[in-house]
Amino acid sequence: MRWISLLLLVVLAWFAWALLTLPTESAALRLPAPSPGDPPGVRGAYHVHSQASDGTGTVADIAAAAGRAGLRFVILTDHGDGLRRTPPPRYLGGVLCIEAVEISTAGGHYAALGMAPPPYPLGGEARDVVEDVARLGGFGIAAHPDSAKPELRWDAWEAPFDGMEWFNADSQWRDERRWRLLPTILQYPVRPAEAVASLFDRPAGLLRRWDQLGSRRRIVGLAAADAHARMGLGGKTDPYDELVYVKLPSYEAIFRAFSLHVELREPLSGDPDADARAVVAALRAGRVYTVFESIAGPGALGFTAESGGDIARQGDALAGSGAVRLRAVTNGPPQTSLQLLRDGEVVRQADGPALEWDADRPGAYRIEARLPGAPGEPPLPWMVSNPIYVGRPAARHEADAVPPAAARHVWPAGTWRTEHDARSTGRAETTASDGGLIRHTLRFELGGGAASPFVALVTEEVSAMHDAARIAFRAGADRPMRVSVQVRLLDGAVERRWQRSVYLSPEPREVTVSFADMRAVGTGARQAFAPARIHSLLFVVDTVNARPGGGGALWVEGIRTER
Repeated sequence: MRWISLLLLVVLAWFAWALLTLPTESAALRLPAPSPGDPPGVRGAYHVHSQASDGTGTVADIAAAAGRAGLRFVILTDHGDGLRRTPPPRYLGGVLCIEAVEISTAGGHYAALGMAPPPYPLGGEARDVVEDVARLGGFGIAAHPDSAKPELRWDAWEAPFDGMEWFNADSQWRDERRWRLLPTILQYPVRPAEAVASLFDRPAGLLRRWDQLGSRRRIVGLAAADAHARMGLGGKTDPYDELVYVKLPSYEAIFRAFSLHVELREPLSGDPDADARAVVAALRAGRVYTVFESIAGPGALGFTAESGGDIARQGDALAGSGAVRLRAVTNGPPQTSLQLLRDGEVVRQADGPALEWDADRPGAYRIEARLPGAPGEPPLPWMVSNPIYVGRPAARHEADAVPPAAARHVWPAGTWRTEHDARSTGRAETTASDGGLIRHTLRFELGGGAASPFVALVTEEVSAMHDAARIAFRAGADRPMRVSVQVRLLDGAVERRWQRSVYLSPEPREVTVSFADMRAVGTGARQAFAPARIHSLLFVVDTVNARPGGGGALWVEGIRTER
């Protein structure tokens, strides 16, 4: 009986703790009357998973939850390589559903919006996926860069990606200790959105990273729902692989906790294709801010910069040759405080729902609004804007290209051969190109059923590479594709390879591959290697960016080493 009494006391303490720490109910606000110059706004959610990948809801379920939460659009980012045929934009119950894709790379996950269908699977190194998404006209976002799982965490910070998630709800609550989740389980049925948000903190590290990038170039920051409505109960490393789960936190709870407010040029028309293009264009332009309605809502923010009669809004650049007046106004209560940050540093703080300040230096300026009683440590901001770029500096100076050295080595016809797995086939051909260069052609067909189908054009005649810093060549292919340029090093019986993927198409191009820019195959690690130990040079086609059973041809010519 004693242990039963003890257990009862523990349960009662658990209930008491949950009641005493019940999150404050969201404050209800009135939206202000719109000013004549205010752009039309629309609320929505970005980064949502359905049954098409690791979410639990159908698109109709998700749209219904969004509608109940007062949202007008949702952007679904189910996992894939871009080849899955997705439905066109459509309205379900008054909610605009926009299909996008979350791509797994060797350096984290990358969400791509508004992208044309790719000619091959997207994957491999993060920088290559960033390049491919841009080539296909997409808007790419580094997803959950602070994930607790290393394989999901973004690490390609030098890549020219378009945007980043400064906040990810899934990462926020999954990094909490189990004891911290206990009271939330009891609080959730009473105040779902507030209970979920009670696990949120201000992601200081990600905001600092965003500000650092924004001080050098334009970059859009988004708050991501990363909603799955799925919590695994088996304790596996990846809860989304578990067969036993509960549908928590719900899509509706996440959608009520916070939302994106997108500033459009025109109100939504009801035409799903046109409206989807307008929403994605506004996100791409950075005309978006985040409101945590679990603190107070509905929220509204106006943020402008004016100079010489020119007015800039979020995402815009303002030359700022003269005086620049920055203004921010919210519909918050008197206890609202506003912070104006320039490149991450607070330059002005105002007590109250409005702020004005004259900019005295160039920089990326953004707003954070705060309300007392916000959850988290450090406390979660109520609103976060995107930057206005005032007098932004010129693009970073790129180092002058090193002039190519004269060709130090011409690979004779007999030194090239093919390698491939047992089910694939390849044939090497050597001819003279129209320019009198030696052209090496690889005709390939990737087999099906093999664990890792591949075909490679290979040479061991690599002595000229031993004191070089890079190789250069001209190349093309019979269709858009990627080829992995690799060097193989042997340490006794141990083989190690480094690679750099390059894009090829029927339009031939000059390519330079620096050894310092190559990554270790298999890990993607940035590890230096000694060129003097290079054993082989390979041009490899594999299933990172091709499908089993596919075939084609690529060619390289004028291969030379450079110092």
